[in-house]
Amino acid sequence: MNAPAFIVLLAAALIPSTPDLGKAEGRCRPNESGPAFVVEPVGLKDRSGRLRLEVYPANEKDFLADDNVLVSAGKTFRRVEAALPPSGVPSLCIRVPAPGTYVVSLLHDRDDDRKFDWKIDGIGFSGNPKLGWGKPNVRKASAAAGTGLTSLRIVMNYRSGLGVAPLQAKVLSK
Repeated sequence: MNAPAFIVLLAAALIPSTPDLGKAEGRCRPNESGPAFVVEPVGLKDRSGRLRLEVYPANEKDFLADDNVLVSAGKTFRRVEAALPPSGVPSLCIRVPAPGTYVVSLLHDRDDDRKFDWKIDGIGFSGNPKLGWGKPNVRKASAAAGTGLTSLRIVMNYRSGLGVAPLQAKVLSK
């Protein structure tokens, strides 16, 4: 292991793992002007649990990397969590450090255990790539943030047979 990689791993070990990493940086301000993504989930299965929106650097190495490692290395990681509203279409806002290309993931944590379980929870990414057994290609899961608010619609995927896929013609809007 080279010295810089060792230092990053050591620094990650010193930052306490917490579900609050990236929240202060990701939280949109009142009347947010950007740069930020405003995300609308499409095809939610139900209104149980919470939504967790995260932003990662748009490269294969950092996409879905451990948040402690990203934060320790000074790389982009943002997180916003919200309960599902009892009615209406949910909308989440997440700030990014600058205009540019990022990967945005959206988890429907139906059992609210802060972990992704493909048998229970839903998942979607910017770019709405078709999902297989692994993480999608970073190019297909990327989105460009402008200087202001950038709207994204993320299609949710849930267990379907032995894999995950969007629900058939079901869009939660009530």
